[in-house]
Amino acid sequence: MHAIEINHVSKSYGKVKALNDVSFSVDKGEVFGLIGPDGAGKTSMFRILCTLLLPEQGTATVDGFDTRSQIKEIRQRVGYMPGRFSLYEDLTVRENLEFFATLFGTTVDEGYDSIKAIYSQIERFSNRKAGALSGGMKQKLALSCALVHSPSVLLLDEPTTGVDPVSRKELWEMLGLLKERDITIVAATPYLDEVRRCQRVAFLDRGNLRGIDTPDAILNRYADIFNPPDIEKDEGGGAMDESDNVIEVKHLVKAFGTFRAVDDISFSVKRGEIFGFLGANGAGKTTAMHMLTGLNQPTSGTGTVCGYDIRTEHEQIKKHIGYMSQKFSLYEDLTVAENIRLFAGIYGMKDKEIARKTDDLLERLNFYDHKNDLVASLPLGWKQKLAFSVSIFHEPGVVFLDEPTGGVDPATRRQFWELIYDAAARGITVFVTTHYMDEAEYCDRISIMVDGKISALGTPDELKQQLNQPDMDHVFTYLARQAKRGDSA
Repeated sequence: MHAIEINHVSKSYGKVKALNDVSFSVDKGEVFGLIGPDGAGKTSMFRILCTLLLPEQGTATVDGFDTRSQIKEIRQRVGYMPGRFSLYEDLTVRENLEFFATLFGTTVDEGYDSIKAIYSQIERFSNRKAGALSGGMKQKLALSCALVHSPSVLLLDEPTTGVDPVSRKELWEMLGLLKERDITIVAATPYLDEVRRCQRVAFLDRGNLRGIDTPDAILNRYADIFNPPDIEKDEGGGAMDESDNVIEVKHLVKAFGTFRAVDDISFSVKRGEIFGFLGANGAGKTTAMHMLTGLNQPTSGTGTVCGYDIRTEHEQIKKHIGYMSQKFSLYEDLTVAENIRLFAGIYGMKDKEIARKTDDLLERLNFYDHKNDLVASLPLGWKQKLAFSVSIFHEPGVVFLDEPTGGVDPATRRQFWELIYDAAARGITVFVTTHYMDEAEYCDRISIMVDGKISALGTPDELKQQLNQPDMDHVFTYLARQAKRGDSA
């Protein structure tokens, strides 16, 4: 008997066909991947399997139980970890675990053997609130909550998006232990190294099943989507000038009580440079970015952004920078043109200039016929292009990109990096954080933070040579594993 059987399942949201006549099966104890771009239908499939959604057509069974008529039986057998951590951030680690145990009619003590291998790694932090955990710790807690009732099937909807490479590897090592217990695992992931850890994968695209096969077979068959050609880098490096530093940081410290989140860092970034700011979850990257963007004040040290002091001129800094986060900085209930006009106004641009530049931007992006479309209706790649274009619409000296491509397929990420290269060529400095190590290779220089300090700084080739590592993934892993404060941070 198959652990999961999907037969001719369809699901629509209005005019959007999220799933279109999809059929496949998953063997008991198999590690099975669901892959495809954002909007492919993966999350809808997960929600059908864990009985949160009903299919409009077709049938789905889990361990032989029907998702329409045997909801109670399925919920006792399924563990579900959604894309965004399914945790209550104002509850402690232990309180989260107890809550999920109660939901399934069990207790932490009764289910402890099911979670011991994972929960034991964070148990010493049982009184810490979930909101104060690092990404890796949240991951372990969310997985423990999904396993506390000893499920036979585990559904993971992009559980590692926004998590550093070392924590991702640790999660998949934990999944290997679960496979040994014959637990069936269905996982969605945008990371190719994780796709290759699956025994088989199903490729969904706009609700349609394009193929089911081994990871290598699918990745090779659809190489244009999953393995697009590398971007050709202009070794000239854009409009850089050694004497023209857009960012200068000297001995910067940010302390919270006795804890130094950022511990005496110094670096500079030139005009037109693409500067990668990397580090494991909890290393101090976000805290440092908050100081540079005027959202937080340093405890000690100095810094300037576009010539303005980060201590005393943070309002000026905000006017001269752009910012884009992983949660795209757009209002989904406004149109394309309304979003452009809103953000341009926030940056203090004049109405005539806004009107002229809006037409130019719409033409350049080929969005003119869609200027009155709601952003919510746009494909992910379009939203991404628009969000980035809006963040540099006022021609800032520097744009800060905080994991802008999290959860995005390789082909769409490549298109986004072409926009980054174009901006850098126009003299805009790009300060970017990412957990994709192939993107680290695209940067002019890279800083890697460990335990609040800058542990390495240089071009990708320099770092690989200095540390004798074959690629940036190995460079990052080598340095991140030297962290001492780790999950205690």
